[in-house]
Amino acid sequence: MSDVDLEELAEALSEFAPPEKKTGRSPREERVIAGFEEIQGFFDQHGHAPLHGEGNDIFERLYAVRLDRLRRLPDCRALLEPLDRQGLLAGAVSLLLESVDEIDDDALLAELEGTGGAGEIGELRHVRSVAEKRTAEEIANRAPCVDFDRFKPLFEQVKRELDAGIRQAKPFQKKQAEIKKGEWFVVGGQIAYVTDAGEEFVTEYDRRDSRLRVIYDNRTESNVLSRSLQRALHRDAAGRRITNPSAGPLFAGETEEGDLASGTIYVLRSKSNLPFVAENREVLHKIGVTGNDVNRRIADAKNDPTFLLADVEIVATYELYNINRIKLENLIHRVFELAQLNVEIKGRFGKPVTPREWFLVPLFIVNEAVDRIKDGTITQYTYDPQAARLVQR
Repeated sequence: MSDVDLEELAEALSEFAPPEKKTGRSPREERVIAGFEEIQGFFDQHGHAPLHGEGNDIFERLYAVRLDRLRRLPDCRALLEPLDRQGLLAGAVSLLLESVDEIDDDALLAELEGTGGAGEIGELRHVRSVAEKRTAEEIANRAPCVDFDRFKPLFEQVKRELDAGIRQAKPFQKKQAEIKKGEWFVVGGQIAYVTDAGEEFVTEYDRRDSRLRVIYDNRTESNVLSRSLQRALHRDAAGRRITNPSAGPLFAGETEEGDLASGTIYVLRSKSNLPFVAENREVLHKIGVTGNDVNRRIADAKNDPTFLLADVEIVATYELYNINRIKLENLIHRVFELAQLNVEIKGRFGKPVTPREWFLVPLFIVNEAVDRIKDGTITQYTYDPQAARLVQR
């Protein structure tokens, strides 16, 4: 079995730790408790403390060795006695303690799937707590999602945004382990959506947790603990957090040193005399993004079919910084796609043209969308033309 450095082990566990308390346990103490929990689980299942002997299950032999070590170390006994509801620490230390090295490492690894304890108690290796075992069970025990059709459009949208680069799938980071309602992940090769989160509670060992409803793109769902999903993502080499297309420093009142100007979102109103334009002039807007001066962009509007072959007026502009203009424009158009103007006009040479950047959306809704781009929540919304408002997907 390969050694695990205690500092690395502590760092790996730090993502699940609550805010540091003066009376909090050290990483070593946490691992000692985790190892003892497995022994308690064995006792609960079999009705007796684990015993040595070649005829016994390899789990039982391992737990027996571990229990002997816990019994003989005074600091471990002091730590565990308040938790020892079964009187496990009261037994005598076996004379077979040193025989642990005779257990075949390959057999141990095959049977324990990562659980071990062949070193000194301060170096418990790969010890999984009962809660960690439940993690794998919870992730694996998925049920069919009976209302998946309600979520299917969301999964399709996220996949399109991943393909377009509007969203990114980034490795699950220890420092950003918190999981919230409405977030997206890739775990076990499936896209996962956290559609609901229950009330937060505190576990027996003073850790904060909550119960989640998670929907997967293979039409299944699970009712899993937040920490269980965190652990599954952390242990999955391909585990990813799917980002929201946050605009970052967009539209800040003041630019900061080092910000790179990327362009401008512009909102235009047509001066065309075409009947459908005249009837909807106050709500018909062209929404686009440009890296050039907006006035230069519209200078030849009356000769450009994308501007409805008419002059336009600028009704709003929003400066942006450090952002991909194309991705942002695609995002805005997706939000308003149900209100997109569907009209065909003839260009200068009689060729039919269908402008794609005109939307029947009131200006105050565009302003609200910009605010949601600022706070990174825009992907949770779409525009409902019937209600004339942004609604959650």
